[in-house]
Amino acid sequence: MPTYYFDIETTGVKPEQDKIITVQYQEVDRNTAKPIGDLVIHKEWESSERDMLQDFLGSTRITDPYPFAFVPMGYNLVFEHNFLRERLAAYGLPRVDILDKPFIDLQTIGVLMNKGEFLGSGLDKITKKPFSGKGIPFWYKEKEHWRIEDYIKAEAEAFLEWAQWLYKEMPELRKKWDG
Repeated sequence: MPTYYFDIETTGVKPEQDKIITVQYQEVDRNTAKPIGDLVIHKEWESSERDMLQDFLGSTRITDPYPFAFVPMGYNLVFEHNFLRERLAAYGLPRVDILDKPFIDLQTIGVLMNKGEFLGSGLDKITKKPFSGKGIPFWYKEKEHWRIEDYIKAEAEAFLEWAQWLYKEMPELRKKWDG
């Protein structure tokens, strides 16, 4: 069961009008969340959104009918799901429904760690991620792609550090609960 840290970056929050500018993933150990492979970043600015999405589909097993061929792990995967569904359909590419197969969305844990509040539970608020991604559309417009790549790497590192901590601590919480 290959598990992958999974994320996208976009030019906005509306999949019907904004586009996906990066798709990134990294295989992680399913029992520890420690990276196994390199962080792969597909970049729209190196080709086009359509070509980038096609490259992503071709380089992973996300469209494989076996439900455990690509298990995404991320934060608020509904966002990725909605964008992928809309943008892939816009180009007539194969449908991907990441919420219809096994997935690990750590946003719920982030909200619980924030006393049930969504406000203030962003990944930049509960991990060592240095800041939110609000600057990405501006950086993209200004062609400051290196800033986007630096942001992606920092976000992946912060997410995986937190995920590794959760993988270690959550079994202990279960033991306490089972008491």
